[in-house]
Amino acid sequence: MNIRYYQVRKLPKQFTPYVFAFLMAGIMAFLMSMVIVAANTGVHSGYLWRVLHAYTLAMPIAFICVLMVRPIVMFLVSLLVDGH
Repeated sequence: MNIRYYQVRKLPKQFTPYVFAFLMAGIMAFLMSMVIVAANTGVHSGYLWRVLHAYTLAMPIAFICVLMVRPIVMFLVSLLVDGH
């Protein structure tokens, strides 16, 4: 017997580029915020709050940038990868 305890809602397929850009931007902006804050001010008291402050600026900018460069990257991938 297959009982489903919860239903997972998914976005329609046409939102794939935006979901990809959002997740890529979010992860990369957080990682870069961690590295840049550590390089500039060190890893000591208040580090996480400084990272989160930097992230609030970096995330929207990264999202817009990923949306803008994605078509260029896809074109370059098609030039470099066989069968694309």
